[in-house]
Amino acid sequence: MESIEKRCITRTNFEFPGQTAVYHGKVRDVYSIGDKLVMIASDRISAFDHILPRPIPYKGQVLNQIAAHFLEATRDICPNWLIATPDPSVAVGLRCEPYRVEMVVRGYLTGHAWRTYKSGKRELCGVALPDGMKEHDRFPSPIITPATKADEGHDEDISREDIIQQGIVSEEDYKLMEKYTYALFERGTQMAANQGLILVDTKYEFGKKDGKIYLIDEIHTPDSSRYFYLEGYEDRQKNGEQQKQLSKEFVREWLMSYGFQGHDGDIMPVMPDVFVESVSERYIELFELLTGRKFNRIDTQDILRRIEANVLLYLTRA
Repeated sequence: MESIEKRCITRTNFEFPGQTAVYHGKVRDVYSIGDKLVMIASDRISAFDHILPRPIPYKGQVLNQIAAHFLEATRDICPNWLIATPDPSVAVGLRCEPYRVEMVVRGYLTGHAWRTYKSGKRELCGVALPDGMKEHDRFPSPIITPATKADEGHDEDISREDIIQQGIVSEEDYKLMEKYTYALFERGTQMAANQGLILVDTKYEFGKKDGKIYLIDEIHTPDSSRYFYLEGYEDRQKNGEQQKQLSKEFVREWLMSYGFQGHDGDIMPVMPDVFVESVSERYIELFELLTGRKFNRIDTQDILRRIEANVLLYLTRA
């Protein structure tokens, strides 16, 4: 059997016709070609703002296909950047000028919101948090807690007022992004409930092209969202038990069990094969649970040649 690394997309270095730039992100490689972006979802995995040493088989395909699934299902809410998926691990879309904020929306007091609340604060990004809540309790209505988008390092919390006051986004544009965010989260919540899941929190990114605001990047994937299992949620809350999560939180927990949280001086543990394969299976389970579709494990032999051929074929036909 081939090694895990040989079955994965760890990094790409393609030279496509008309290519003007390439950007290697934490998990995706983005090629600029004319007014389009060719986004290749690698099998790299990040946690605590660090790329882990080993890739995860099928992770890129899972994320790319989940994102495409939800982008297609929300086109009636707002325009989005996606044009085509010429390969299971590739998305082609419009190149937009991205806004420097992420629209983080939360339906539950979980994660960063809970840590802020637990410290005694009752405000997050200028949004008041109700008293008397427990971890994982549902908010009376979803809240938006934006973050500035950092090129490197951690994103920073910011309030709606500061975004507008600092001119990061105009008030008119922000209001539309806000409207889209609530509507997308409501749709995502409905779609999750249909699959027996709770969409806990997520983030949306927007960009502008020719004066029009588009939803960009991935949406409702396990890398950008947190999910709980719907069945048993109320009982677990009542009994003070931890919620069953469907996200990459289990990877963070594994790293923390080895003393790694991304701090200076932390030594990153190397994931053994058995754990890497278990992470792969969890991502595939996520795909099937979120979409209600069977995952098709595309042949990973000569994976880079397959991707290059499919993208070139698309570009000659486009």
